[in-house]
Amino acid sequence: MARSRRRITRSATQKSPERSPSSSRSSLTPMEDEPEPTQAEPTPTKTDEDVCPSCREGVQGEKSSWIRCDACKIWFHWACVGDGGDLELINKWFCGPCMTEKPSRVMTLKVPARKSSRKRTQLDYANLNAGVESDPSRWLRVIQSKPIEDDNFRRMKGADVGLEWLENDETAMHEPIVVENPEGLRMKMPPPEFSVQDVADEVGHETPVEVIDVASQSNSPGWTLGRWAEYYNTEPSKRDKIRNVISLEISGTKLADQVLPPRLVRELDWVEKFWPSTRKGKGHAYPKVQLYCLMGVASAWTDWHVDFAGSSVYYHILRGCKVFYFIRPTPANLQAYERWSGTEMQSNVWLGDMVDEVVKVTLHAGNTMIIPTGWIHAVHTPIDSLVFGGNFLHSYNIATQLKVIDIEKATHVPKKFRFPLFVKLCWYVGDKYLRDLKSKEEFSPRVLESLEALARFLVSESQAMERGTEVAKREAKENVPSDRVKDAPAMARELRWRVRLAAGATSDDEDLGRLVKKNMVNGHKRKRSPTSAAVSVQFRNFQPQGWDVVNELPRESDERVVNIRPPKISDMWEREWTEWNKKFEGQEYEEQANVETTRDVMIKVRKTENGVERQRIERVMEKWVWKAESSKPEGNSQDVEMKPVEDAPLRGSEEVTHQEEQGTEVDVTSPLETTQAMEVTT
Repeated sequence: MARSRRRITRSATQKSPERSPSSSRSSLTPMEDEPEPTQAEPTPTKTDEDVCPSCREGVQGEKSSWIRCDACKIWFHWACVGDGGDLELINKWFCGPCMTEKPSRVMTLKVPARKSSRKRTQLDYANLNAGVESDPSRWLRVIQSKPIEDDNFRRMKGADVGLEWLENDETAMHEPIVVENPEGLRMKMPPPEFSVQDVADEVGHETPVEVIDVASQSNSPGWTLGRWAEYYNTEPSKRDKIRNVISLEISGTKLADQVLPPRLVRELDWVEKFWPSTRKGKGHAYPKVQLYCLMGVASAWTDWHVDFAGSSVYYHILRGCKVFYFIRPTPANLQAYERWSGTEMQSNVWLGDMVDEVVKVTLHAGNTMIIPTGWIHAVHTPIDSLVFGGNFLHSYNIATQLKVIDIEKATHVPKKFRFPLFVKLCWYVGDKYLRDLKSKEEFSPRVLESLEALARFLVSESQAMERGTEVAKREAKENVPSDRVKDAPAMARELRWRVRLAAGATSDDEDLGRLVKKNMVNGHKRKRSPTSAAVSVQFRNFQPQGWDVVNELPRESDERVVNIRPPKISDMWEREWTEWNKKFEGQEYEEQANVETTRDVMIKVRKTENGVERQRIERVMEKWVWKAESSKPEGNSQDVEMKPVEDAPLRGSEEVTHQEEQGTEVDVTSPLETTQAMEVTT
């Protein structure tokens, strides 16, 4: 049961104490506790309009604000029952007798008005109902007893952070990077002495601003920049609460002229590159997420979150200090985040206990950080700070961006907290890449892989237009930019076909499986061998489960000389050589074989619902070469090959390839693979 307002003035009370509050309730949200009674509710008479069941002598406060119990429908003065709380925050409320009658009834608060990629549950309902304030430093104390790893993220020079780095380094934009000195980033920021008071002067003192109450992680309504500057400049000991501002977007203001994102951000940003310039600016609706001003006081805490749509972030500390806590966006960690987000676990579970590790990064004034797609993070403000940053989507990790979109839908994040106009932006991006592919422009395998994910998403939107419900059809069509895309389904399917063609696929079948990566050498396609072609067989309806960590140990090599004669067919050599544990040393033969041995070990680990799975894959290859002349083997040469299967269940398997060549040199390659799967309950 949602109410936009519960406040009622005295004059309205004299007319009808019931009408104003009840009319604010949404008819689309039914009551969860009890159905609405069909009979008309009793209207207080004029003699009892100033009296409520909880009225008592000595209660201070204006009695013009009323609240109704959602169970018994009786009205109370908020001054009598609210214990000084904020009436505007209340979503569902029960009086004392009704809560005693049914303990499952709990007071709830409205969804916090903040820009976040997930829905938040309000914290400490029982304490708030009793008038006890939540502790804003709770999680800071929890951290003291938790294992937190120091980061090993790259520290880069500003001049090195550009498209060249992204194209030439396969690890680029997979982990956060820190630029300690902004020189070379080609960005513009206000001078270091710029203050919060200056922000209010440039943007406007009467500009509304969303202020977060750190204790409850909820929005405090009614704030303006002028009031915020006054609060921020108050002595810390005299501040009534710990508050934070994380969503002041400054595009179109005087302050925006003093802020320019780093060069790399401008080169990657979808809004900058693909949204038509004629449809930006004043009077146009477009995603305004590039320029944020963040202002926090000491001890502020922003809980775990992923930025909307998995967008990447640039973050520059102008004044103060920030401490980030990061969780890597592995499939298992994102799954844990999805289970935790929007549930009661948010109020009593440290997300770090559900993931593999938490990494800490401390930023100081002058530092700039770029956070890649999908990284889960929380932020602590140890001292009063002023930060400028922004969000941006890009073409190097579209799959993770879409994965975060799925998480937002699964956790029912309200649309007002999601990336604005996301689907329409995707259509603009797809249209531009389609035109580029038609003109034979080449893209790196990493971009092509991302574009495959984008094409699948746009095809799914097209299918909603063709086969969805009426509501789904209407919403999908509204998201298509008619100024650029005339036939959305045809465009989406052509984009998918051309992306696969550019990536090396040999068929335009609409039901092809996932993208087959192509090997590129200096921008040109390299022919694939028959072996690699066999490995790239795709499955239409099956996707094997991935691994969170894959660790390849250094290769071990060995070389030795063995006295042994070359194998002959008449000696039934196959049986002898397929016995892997058989030792050939110590035999008295004149012939000698030089044996080269290599050993590769790969260890894979992943989290499961019940614990951990790990797999150890060992491959041993021996190459036997005879130095002396020997008789030719009888019969034709033979090949025996058993291909390994990496994800097989707990077993051992051997793969032996024996090849005899005409002449005195015989190679016998004998790779051995053993796999071990172990489940460890944590």
